[in-house]
Amino acid sequence: MRNVMKLFLLLIVLGIPCSAQVSLEGYNKYFAIAKYENKELLILRKFKTSGIASYLAVDPNELTTAIIPANGIVVKETGLAQALSYFANTAYSKAISSARQLSSSLQDAGIIHGFQKEKGITLTIDLCPSHKVLDRRIFTSLITEFQKTEKPVPIAISITGRWMLTHANDLNWLKDLEKSKDIEITWINHSYNHHVSSSAPLKTNFLLEPGTDLNFEILGTELAMLQHGMLPSVFFRFPGLVSDTEVVNRVLSYGIIPVGSDAWLAKGQPANAGSIVLIHGNGNEPVGVEDFIKLLKNKQQDIKGKQWMMYDLRESVEDEFGQ
Repeated sequence: MRNVMKLFLLLIVLGIPCSAQVSLEGYNKYFAIAKYENKELLILRKFKTSGIASYLAVDPNELTTAIIPANGIVVKETGLAQALSYFANTAYSKAISSARQLSSSLQDAGIIHGFQKEKGITLTIDLCPSHKVLDRRIFTSLITEFQKTEKPVPIAISITGRWMLTHANDLNWLKDLEKSKDIEITWINHSYNHHVSSSAPLKTNFLLEPGTDLNFEILGTELAMLQHGMLPSVFFRFPGLVSDTEVVNRVLSYGIIPVGSDAWLAKGQPANAGSIVLIHGNGNEPVGVEDFIKLLKNKQQDIKGKQWMMYDLRESVEDEFGQ
C-alpha cells in the first residue's frame, strides 16, 4: 500500500486529480541506477507527466516498484546486463536469472512457486479480455475469511489493457477495495491484447503469434496502468502461460520477471504450501473460482489460527531468492 500512496501523492504534487486518467508522454524502457530515500534503486522506465520527468523504479531487494521524480536525482545510466551484475546478490537479479534458466518450457516458464516454508499460498487472479463482468465473489470471500487475521489481504492481479478498456466500473471497484485497505494488489502485466486462437498450435499462439508487437504488449499495458492511477509491478504473466526461449528473453530485456503457476485450479492442480495459485476472475472460468472458494471454506480453521495465509507475491519471491 505504501508505494500506491506514493503514486497518488506524486499525482497530487503534479496537480492531477487521482480519479482522472493521467496524461503521460515518452514512456519507454530506460535502465539506470539511482539512490533515492537512502536506497539504491534500478530505474526501469522514464516518462513525463505534464512535462515533468519521472521514473518507474524497482527496489532490487524488496521487489517493490515506485514512481520517483527525476528532479534532483543523480542517475547512472547503464545496460540491463550491467545492472543485473551490479545487483547480483539481490532477489531481483536472482529471480531474473532463474526465469532465464527456465525459459525453454513451452508452458509455465518463469517463477512458479514461492517460499517453500510458507503456510499458505500466493494468489494470482488473471483478468484476460472478456465481455463478462468481474467475478466479485473471489474478493468478497477473501475479505470475509481474512478480515480478522490479515488486512489488507495481499493478492496479485494479472491484468490486460483490453480488460481495462471495457471494465471501468469493475476496475474502480477493485481500486476502491485497495483504498479502503481491504486488499493490497500487486498489478502484474498480462499483455495488452492477449491474442489467442482456438485453432493455432501453442508454438504460434498467444504472444508467439507471428507479427505480435511485444513492445506495445508490454509498455502499452504499463502505460494504461499508470493512466488509471495503478502502479505496475516488476512481474509479467504470459497469456495462456505460453512462451518460448526467444520471447522469454525478450520479456526479460524489459527488466520484468515472468510469473507462472504450479496450481492452476481449473486444471485440477492442487494448491500446496507456497504455491502460486492461478484463477481467472474475468467470468470465463467459474470452475476455478468455485474450487478456490471451496478451498477457503476448507481452510477456515487454519485461517483463524493464522496457520494458512495469503502471501504477497513480492515477498514470496524475495523470500525464495533473497537468501
